[in-house]
Amino acid sequence: MVRPRFHALPDERRTAILDAAFVEFAAHGFAAASLNRIIDAAAISKGSMYYYFDGKDDLYAHVIRTYLEQMIIRSGPFPVPPATDREAFWTTIEDHCRRLARALAASPQLANLLRDWLSAAGTPTMEAARRDAEREASPWLARALAAGQSGGAVRTDVPDDLLMAVVGALGHLMDLWLITRPNDPVGHDDPVHVFVDLMRRALAP
Repeated sequence: MVRPRFHALPDERRTAILDAAFVEFAAHGFAAASLNRIIDAAAISKGSMYYYFDGKDDLYAHVIRTYLEQMIIRSGPFPVPPATDREAFWTTIEDHCRRLARALAASPQLANLLRDWLSAAGTPTMEAARRDAEREASPWLARALAAGQSGGAVRTDVPDDLLMAVVGALGHLMDLWLITRPNDPVGHDDPVHVFVDLMRRALAP
């Protein structure tokens, strides 16, 4: 876990540690990353690192959460799609997905990091980080699906938790597919359209 004393550090020290870890994990993946190289790049002692994190997996999970959150913030805002028009609902969903895909394509290092995280079997700490990310997205997704149901864009004949599971599974597969593609932001537009069309076919009445 991230120890409270890490959050008590000055911003520039936290940033230096996380940036060093980000570069190392993005270049080598979790398994081959060297905690010693991170420590050297951040100019801290090994004792200090363990003063802030329980281990490499905790640092990795925190880096994932931090840089993924930054990417989403850079891509936002993401208002809940309108509930009054089916086409406007799906157009808004596609716009949200496209902006996220473009932000990911603009950061090859982050794409490498997410590829490693999404495709590899994780430790309990990393799996917990994945569940945290899904849980943080759930309230927005639930509101979006409810809006779609109100406007007739999303089916109402299946349980809401099943709809959430379908969207989550499709989203996970799309994430895995997108991060294996060339880092061309414009080139992601058509695949995103295909992805939203697949989602629409699964969820529409």
